[in-house]
Amino acid sequence: MDRVLRADWVDTPHPSRLRPAHARFEEILMRHRAAVEARQPVYIDPTSGLSVFTATFLERRGYCCDSGCRHCPYVSGT
Repeated sequence: MDRVLRADWVDTPHPSRLRPAHARFEEILMRHRAAVEARQPVYIDPTSGLSVFTATFLERRGYCCDSGCRHCPYVSGT
């Protein structure tokens, strides 16, 4: 199934997976940007300590896994 990229996929987390009201929203965006610029596939979430895939890694993979990734670059119903 072909997936369509969201218009703002590199800089904006999937809207249903990280809200701007999140207490650490700006820090998360900063960590994501730094990982993308360093060509790293993941960054560490400051709240949970878990690894989070970057949008560029997910786009290069070439498909949506339907796992609810925070930075999923694809347009989907979830």
